[in-house]
Amino acid sequence: MRWLAALLFCLLALPGMARAGDLVLSLSKARVTITSSFAGESLVLFGVIAPSASGQPDTGAYDVVVTVRGPSESFVTWRKERRFGLWVNVDSRSFLAAPSYLAVLSNRDPALMAPADLLRQEQAGFVNNRLLQRVGADYADVVAEDPFRQAFLRVKQAQGLYLERPAGVEFLAPHVFRAAFPIPGTAPIGTYEVVVKTFAGGALTHRGAVSLDVAKVDFEQAVATAAQDHPWFYGLVTAFGALAVGFIANVAFRRD
Repeated sequence: MRWLAALLFCLLALPGMARAGDLVLSLSKARVTITSSFAGESLVLFGVIAPSASGQPDTGAYDVVVTVRGPSESFVTWRKERRFGLWVNVDSRSFLAAPSYLAVLSNRDPALMAPADLLRQEQAGFVNNRLLQRVGADYADVVAEDPFRQAFLRVKQAQGLYLERPAGVEFLAPHVFRAAFPIPGTAPIGTYEVVVKTFAGGALTHRGAVSLDVAKVDFEQAVATAAQDHPWFYGLVTAFGALAVGFIANVAFRRD
């Protein structure tokens, strides 16, 4: 048990540590900085589950679901049809306040952890994360088989921004676990929320969260800030810059 106590001490000393009741969470890094050479990074979440006062559940009976959500954004998914020999957009669906990044990791399939209603309520599991859509004048989260929802998920997964790992949580001891997740090179900047929920006997036992920041630095940060705070000026500078590059290239490679 000495090594377990030492591990717990190390977790408490890490910069991204958070404690929620009987659940202690800590990230290997609380801030990811993006530079021009950034190609992605892997972060590790450590967690310690303290047994409840009643002694439940028994040793080794916990299940863990880790959900990482990036800053919320709005997206539009289009449906195309072939008409008169051309592919044209015929319908669309807007996704409102959807996470720009989503990673769901667990020690096994979440469907085996608890009743389906509880998993949907707690958004535990990849398919149970709510994706609010605008359907006509209404706003709702549709069924998992909805073609627009499936197309949206396929696009985000192909971009490496949505992922699911049913074996992504590893228990180092009955009450100590770790989970590694990637921050890709295309990750949006902003604050990411890491939510951890534990289940036992088909019931939710613990809930905790910790956050991390993904930020640009140096020249990249200056450009991003200018684009956000002064969009018209940024657009004009970009346009004139493109014209200048084209003019210089024309002069340099002109054949008289």
